[in-house]
Amino acid sequence: MDGVKSLTPKQRTNLVGKLKLEGKAKPTRRVHIPKPGTAETRPLGIPTISDRALQALCKMALEPEWEAKFEPNSYGFRPGRSCHDAVGAIYNCVRSKAKYVLDADIAKCFDRIDHKALLTKIATFPTMRQQVKSWLKAGYCDQGNLFPTNEGTPQGGVISPLLANIALHGMEARVMQYAETLKGKKRDNRYALGLIRYADDFVIIHEDLNVVLKCKEIIADWLSDMGLELKPSKTRLTHTLNEIEGNVGFEFLGFHIQQHKVGIYRCANNTNGTSLGFCTLITPSKAKVKSHLSKIAEVIDAHKTAPQAALISRLNPIIRGWSNYYSTVVSKKTFNKVDKLTYDKLKTWAKRRGKGNINKEKYWRTVGDRNWCFSTENGLELKQHSDAPIVRHIKVKGVATPFDGNWIYWSKRRGEYPETPNRVASLIKRQKGICPHCGLYFTSTDIVEVDHIKPTSLGGNDTYENLQLLHKHCHDTKTATDGSICSKEGVKT
Repeated sequence: MDGVKSLTPKQRTNLVGKLKLEGKAKPTRRVHIPKPGTAETRPLGIPTISDRALQALCKMALEPEWEAKFEPNSYGFRPGRSCHDAVGAIYNCVRSKAKYVLDADIAKCFDRIDHKALLTKIATFPTMRQQVKSWLKAGYCDQGNLFPTNEGTPQGGVISPLLANIALHGMEARVMQYAETLKGKKRDNRYALGLIRYADDFVIIHEDLNVVLKCKEIIADWLSDMGLELKPSKTRLTHTLNEIEGNVGFEFLGFHIQQHKVGIYRCANNTNGTSLGFCTLITPSKAKVKSHLSKIAEVIDAHKTAPQAALISRLNPIIRGWSNYYSTVVSKKTFNKVDKLTYDKLKTWAKRRGKGNINKEKYWRTVGDRNWCFSTENGLELKQHSDAPIVRHIKVKGVATPFDGNWIYWSKRRGEYPETPNRVASLIKRQKGICPHCGLYFTSTDIVEVDHIKPTSLGGNDTYENLQLLHKHCHDTKTATDGSICSKEGVKT
């Protein structure tokens, strides 16, 4: 809104002294971005830099309090929690018994949250309350026109995900309250019913269809108090094992969860060793596989005349990131299929350049014990999806939070997170989760950087023996005193 998109170090320092809870806020700039797989767009509200910085401070003040309150099966937009934890919670809920599932979505959750209900729920001190209210009521500018915001919290704000989680806090407790009214022991009833939420997407799981339908009514009524409602087009009933209206299983966060009867797959057993008659498999969803292949094809088509090295450099991060995301579930078969289809696309790319000849000697080489590796003469090799090892993800403890003081637990989890870069994960394990500069444990919210113990400008090499992982601020302090800056300046002069 103010035309400023970045600040110099001096401007940042000056801004620090101006960050105060004044209860004022500037309107956001409305930007529309496409929703993947649909023709719809998602409206983002981009605050000014000063508002974003102040929102970050307010979030740091509010988040520890609410992390101590949030429900165990809430996973979206929370430090130390991920999509894999939500999927792990679903697996734990269905692995021993076939169940009905209500796969639900809240319609325009961020845009429709009732301001009064949200501010009442936050229940913070007056100055903070007024500041949060000013951000909610700031309005937005779209194509030069200013519009008021009478409801919702702007997507794009630093504090907005936390406010959305606060608004949705209590859903799980409400259905568990209902579960206690069912026949049987309260503890068993609570354990049999599951509500797993990631941001505004959630699933309700139970073996009794009537219980699931009743929970849907209860949640719909509960959401109305916050000005929200379920989205009919994205809310559907399914079953993990049996077919309902042509559908079996369900998709959540890009994963397909389904149980398969004995025959094709090996039968699973319960904790007593008794055969269940089915096994639960979680695989990449077909829609996500299709969109990933489309992205690969798009990149290859965009590099029709580019050097092979440029194409490989562009594809490798895409392949590595997608493979790491799905490396915690049953993905080997999918990885092999995607590798085959990628190879076919590269073969077409080579034929186009060779006028019908794939130029095997030019584009494909033998690397180790593998033939037909798409690589350059300099050794730059295209990553394969199947190279990613399948490593089961360990779900986060239900009530654990990065603010509970258990630094050993959280530093260990950071090294085991599937999307943590391999080099960072290896260094965390070598350093036992501790920053060698300050001696403190890494947490899931810390910004970390890889540092050369002996700077490369002073002759240091790029091997693990010369690498260490530091907090970003520790890295800045170390770099200012290790002589690397003077050495670089000397080279330049």
